[in-house]
Amino acid sequence: MAPLASPPLPSRTSVTAPRFLAAPATRVLSPSRSASPLLSSASAGRFPHAPRAPCSASREHRRDTVRECSRVDAAEPVPLSKTLLDLKDSFWRFLRPHTIRGTALGSIALVARALIENSHLINWWLLFKAFYGLVALICGNGYIVGINQIYDVAIDKVNKPYLPIAAGDLSAESAWLLVILFAAAGFSIVISNFGPFITSLYCLGLFLGTIYSVPPFRLKRYPVAAFLIIATVRGFLLNFGVYYATRTALGLTFQWSSPVAFITCFVTLFALVIAITKDLPDVEGDRKYQISTLATKLGVRNIAFLGSGLLLANYIAAIAVAFIMPQSFRRTVMVPVHAVLAAGLIFQTWVLAQAKYTKDAISQYYRFIWNLFYAEYIFFPLI
Repeated sequence: MAPLASPPLPSRTSVTAPRFLAAPATRVLSPSRSASPLLSSASAGRFPHAPRAPCSASREHRRDTVRECSRVDAAEPVPLSKTLLDLKDSFWRFLRPHTIRGTALGSIALVARALIENSHLINWWLLFKAFYGLVALICGNGYIVGINQIYDVAIDKVNKPYLPIAAGDLSAESAWLLVILFAAAGFSIVISNFGPFITSLYCLGLFLGTIYSVPPFRLKRYPVAAFLIIATVRGFLLNFGVYYATRTALGLTFQWSSPVAFITCFVTLFALVIAITKDLPDVEGDRKYQISTLATKLGVRNIAFLGSGLLLANYIAAIAVAFIMPQSFRRTVMVPVHAVLAAGLIFQTWVLAQAKYTKDAISQYYRFIWNLFYAEYIFFPLI
């Protein structure tokens, strides 16, 4: 649910898909003219003629205009199927799919863990309630990343021109409608299914996502505040809230289990690393619009090493916990999994350094950080 930047995609130099939901461009029907009359005539398959009289030139202009209008009228309309595909593509990009995957994997993993710990209380009808909760989390995620795009259009045109508002594929009015619908739908689901406490946590997440992006607060301008918001929403609120709601649905009072306490601490630190490294590909736009980040202040190389160092410490702590608390964790899973992930992190950091911190290498490094994040949740029910 945190307002995080996506792993950057290759920027598009041209857009061939038809625009929708954005203000229509004005079509100029007058014929284009070459800079050279000789080239213009030759390209039309005729030799240059002597200058025409004014009335003759006017008639020629009218004939050209009629021919142009005829070509426009004869153009085939865009198929409905293509329009729907373009709509789906813009909507999916607006949702920032990498954050959706993190939210979905996290919630599924925590529900699975709670059910594993209390398998005798499983009621399969509760799966519908879990599904409602997942939809509410995705709606909250959509609201937070959507409101961030609305207020970051100018920066995104430099850093992330593929996003739908920055690319002109989605109008600001349509984006506002979507974020309002997301917030209203998510709030309605939570308040009708999960009680006042979870509803208050959900509203806190929406509030933090709002002040992260919206003036006059716009706390994303301040590195420490931005890091704390992202770590709180994606780390603590998501893990604690989902586990609390699952135990309540099973008829149990809340009680920390060692694995859930571990994943909450682990992911909170991980979210902090994501908050630090997410600005690496955005240095150009952040400097242009005077957004202060650690990457603009300390440089890409230093921040990459800082992020990798924090994650490496996280993995070492996870391995140590498996030895310190063997009664709470499966050492045969915890140790080799985190050792392999740590080795992959070291290798990817080395690749980034060998590539001299080019934009493509930075993007690849940032995508790898997210893949490590997904992997932790995938293995979490097994630890």
